[in-house]
Amino acid sequence: MVKIENLMAMVTDQKVKQTIVVAHAIDPALFLAAEEAMKKRLASFIFVGPTELMKENMGKCSFEIPIDKNVTFVDAKNEKESASTAVQLIREGKGDILMKGMLSSSSLLKAVLNKHNGLRNNQVISHLAGFAIPNREKIFFVTDAAMNIAPTLSEKVQIIQNAVDALHKMGINQPKVAAVAAVETVNPVMQATLDAASLTQMNKRGQIKGCIVDGPLGFDNAISKESALQKGINSEVAGDADIIFVPTIEVGNILYKSLTYFANASVGGMIIGAKAPIILTSRTDSVESKLFSITMALSSSINS
Repeated sequence: MVKIENLMAMVTDQKVKQTIVVAHAIDPALFLAAEEAMKKRLASFIFVGPTELMKENMGKCSFEIPIDKNVTFVDAKNEKESASTAVQLIREGKGDILMKGMLSSSSLLKAVLNKHNGLRNNQVISHLAGFAIPNREKIFFVTDAAMNIAPTLSEKVQIIQNAVDALHKMGINQPKVAAVAAVETVNPVMQATLDAASLTQMNKRGQIKGCIVDGPLGFDNAISKESALQKGINSEVAGDADIIFVPTIEVGNILYKSLTYFANASVGGMIIGAKAPIILTSRTDSVESKLFSITMALSSSINS
C-alpha cells in the first residue's frame, strides 16, 4: 500500500539527489514548490528562463537559495529556447527530470518529441496521474488522461506497460490494472469492452508483464469491493485497482477533473515513456499538487 509519504521517504533515502530541470521558470508558484522540495531534501534544481524574470519571480515568493547551493540558473530568452535548453540539459546528463514551467505544454512537448534532439524513445509516450483521496488508504493512478486521444490496442499495451514500469519503481511490484468501460461485460458494439478483454488475455499470456490486468470493469467495481460483490464479479483487480486504465482521453480527462473537484483529491501527474520523466503540471495547480508531481517523478526515476 503506497501513500505520498512512502514515496517521499523513498526519495529522501537516496544518497545522491536527482536534479530537476525546470523549463521557463518564471512562475512564483514553481519556486515555492521547489523550495518545499528542497526543504524536504527531495532534489536539486536547474531553473531555465530569462534571468531577470526568474529573479523577479523569486523575489515575489521570497525564495531562498539553500546554503548548500543545490540550485543553478541557466539563461534562455523565450519559451522556445527555454524548452530546447532544458531538454538538452537532460540529454547531456546534467538533469534527471524535466519539469514544465510557465510555458505551453505544446512548446515543451515539441522540444521533447524532436526527432534529432528530443527525449523520445521508440515507444508510446503517455500520461500518468496519481490521486490521494481523503479517507482512502492508498494512492491510485489513472492513465492516460492527457496524451493519447484514442489509442489503438497496441498503443494501449504500451500505455499500460509504461504505467506498470513506473509503479514498479515506486515500490508497487505487481500493480492491479482495471481496464474500465461503461459496462462490465464484453459488448461487440463497444470497442472499449473488446479492447479491455483483449488486454486481459494478453496479460495472462505474458504480453503485458509485471501486473494483473482485468477488464472490462466499470469504474465503480474497479475501486469498490462492495460494488464488485453486488454484481457478482470475481476478480483479483475488482475493488482493489492500483491503476485505472481509461479507453480514451475524454474518459480520462473527465475522471481526472471529477476526482479533483468533487472528491477533493490531491493529484500529481507526469509524462512517462520518454528518456526521462516529465512533470507536466498546470499553472493553476497548488504547491501541494506540484510537490506530489515532483515526488511521483523522482520516485519513478530511481535506479533508471
